[in-house]
Amino acid sequence: MDGIDKASIELGGVTLLERALAATMSALEVVVVGTEVPTTRPVTFTREDPAGGGPAAGLLAGLDGFWRMPDLVCVLAVDMPRVDAGTVARLTWAVEADAAVDGAWLVDADGREQPLAAVYRTASLTAARPASREDEHGLPVRRLLGGLRIAPVAPVGDEARDVDTWEDLRDLGG
Repeated sequence: MDGIDKASIELGGVTLLERALAATMSALEVVVVGTEVPTTRPVTFTREDPAGGGPAAGLLAGLDGFWRMPDLVCVLAVDMPRVDAGTVARLTWAVEADAAVDGAWLVDADGREQPLAAVYRTASLTAARPASREDEHGLPVRRLLGGLRIAPVAPVGDEARDVDTWEDLRDLGG
């Protein structure tokens, strides 16, 4: 999207970051991986080091940003504006209902998995983390999460849609 910061894009007059914050409103603590900007609720901002390490490095940097490590962590890419609090609740329930799974993520009707619209057991993410912090930069998210047992959760409506192009944004009403 021409290098624009997706968090600042507005859909219906609300930034994609604010939509993500609304979806995670039940979280006691929120860590945002990205450039610090004003928000309507308190959050901790952090960045992967070095910056630009990719989604897996960002996910792990987010884990490091918690003051108090939660048992479950919601991972939500800012470019999924239709994910809401109900989505997060369904993902959380899927993990809590099955002690054998490490997490749950949205899987659309075409079988496309959304590992950045998910809830994970923090202990499982920590165990999957590379031994060396240098190995996190550029690590494919599929490799980080590949060994985890994941419960698929079907989306309601278009909540599994992400915004990767200006056309995607127009299709969602932006």
